[in-house]
Amino acid sequence: MQSSRRDFLKQLGQASAGLGLYAALPPLPALAESGKKMFFEISLAEWSLHKTLFAGKMTNLDFPVMAKQTFGISVVEYVNQFFKDKARDTAYLKDLMKRCDDNGVKSHLIMIDGEGNLGDTDKAKRKQAVENHYQWVDAAKYLGCRTIRVNAAGEGTAEEVQKAAIDGLRTLSEFAAKQNINVIVENHGGYSSNGQWLAAVMKGVGLKNCGTLPDFGNFCVNRTKPETNTPEGWAKTRCLEEYDRYKGTRELMPFAKGVSAKSHDFDENGNETHTDYAKMLRIVKDAGFKGYVGVEYEGSKLSEEEGIKKTKALLERVGATV
Repeated sequence: MQSSRRDFLKQLGQASAGLGLYAALPPLPALAESGKKMFFEISLAEWSLHKTLFAGKMTNLDFPVMAKQTFGISVVEYVNQFFKDKARDTAYLKDLMKRCDDNGVKSHLIMIDGEGNLGDTDKAKRKQAVENHYQWVDAAKYLGCRTIRVNAAGEGTAEEVQKAAIDGLRTLSEFAAKQNINVIVENHGGYSSNGQWLAAVMKGVGLKNCGTLPDFGNFCVNRTKPETNTPEGWAKTRCLEEYDRYKGTRELMPFAKGVSAKSHDFDENGNETHTDYAKMLRIVKDAGFKGYVGVEYEGSKLSEEEGIKKTKALLERVGATV
């Protein structure tokens, strides 16, 4: 494991001369011909590299360097799973900030998982979940992030969980507002993948710093149970019922403070085979959105590096034409 990580870091060093690897890529025809400026900026979601991270071939500290030197992306979205015990470790956070500063990288977002359900119908458990997120609000502020991404999960009827989620999100958002941090909810399975349900939650919270993170590919409202609660276990599950992704994105965009460009597979022309990116980006643009669209590759047929590059190229090509 150590030798593989050394090899990985060696490759990063070789890529650091200017942006050699990235610069060597051929220009995208659509972008070059139109000369049109995209209405959004591209960020990189750390989950795109989760296999590499879980394998120990890189760490969260390496992520900003790789984002810039390998992919030419200067804005990053962290996942708390990869530094879950470091939220209050100022020495660690300072090291992470230095690596960002040294490479001209901006920390934009931390995706939070595993801290309890903000839509838990048990009041005491919901309160604990809210308080568990406070440390990540503080970490986001320290790193210079603008936003944390959370989940609106819970057990019960749609109405019960919706009421609980409104309460949990409002309490957390009120705390985060004191530090000028946004709290945004992703459509992340279950009720939250129903665009109408999550939009109603946002209206119920009614705070400016509470919004959504529409994910192009996370609209499964009913999925088979995983054999193990691991990325591999979840990858083997099947979606039994899916909400219309275009309808859902359209419903969530009025509250969006970020967008997640989920990708899995590509055809010979470089188009994502599950999502019509031109249609999606028109929905995003029509909503007046001008923020960050995060590359989040989650496929298995390509390497993570190749999948990230193809997703970025697709965003650039389509973004120059919509």
